[in-house]
Amino acid sequence: MSFDFISPEAIEQIAQQYGYWAIFFGILLENLGLPIPGETVTLAGGFLAGSDQLNYWWVVGDAALGATIGGNIGYWIGRYGGWALLLNLGKLFRIKEAQIEELKRQFGENAGKAVFLGRFVALLRIFASPLAGIAEMPYWKFTLYNTIGALTWATVMVSLAYFAGQIVPLEKLFTLASQFGIVAFLLVAAWVVVPLWLESRKSKQLISEGTAIVPDEAKED
Repeated sequence: MSFDFISPEAIEQIAQQYGYWAIFFGILLENLGLPIPGETVTLAGGFLAGSDQLNYWWVVGDAALGATIGGNIGYWIGRYGGWALLLNLGKLFRIKEAQIEELKRQFGENAGKAVFLGRFVALLRIFASPLAGIAEMPYWKFTLYNTIGALTWATVMVSLAYFAGQIVPLEKLFTLASQFGIVAFLLVAAWVVVPLWLESRKSKQLISEGTAIVPDEAKED
């Protein structure tokens, strides 16, 4: 998924003008919640590296470092202030605290996967780290998944533009990355929503069966 806050053309121009600093701060700011399309930033950096305007390894390192540092900041924001904010949002949307507690528990059980795979989905790249902090994921574990995920994502995206950019126009790569992001978001959403729906349906069925069966003690009374 991508944002229209900054156009791909503008990002390409900024990357050309400011080079490694643009890549580092672009990824860092996206991880802090600003509407900057990280895929576009890394693809632009990889494309410039493929055309010998930037160094490939510096681009990968910049993208990975920006994502890692941004993820760490997001984690501590979630750890120290995220839970209260989440409860207030729950009240705003009339979501019971027990339901939020359950979501927190379920996210905690899958936090490692969410932090790692979330690198490839724009919205999760923004929210996975704060949610990991809210779920009180052990910091050493978060650091492991966050670092590996950031390095993997940066390498894949930069390498894609570095090699494919020589035969495919950069604008086409932006479009393909956006389409991939949408598909990835839908898959992750299904991964989260479907189990919750099945569990909710099972709970309702158990409650229905429980009310339908009259205990023997009640019959005697």
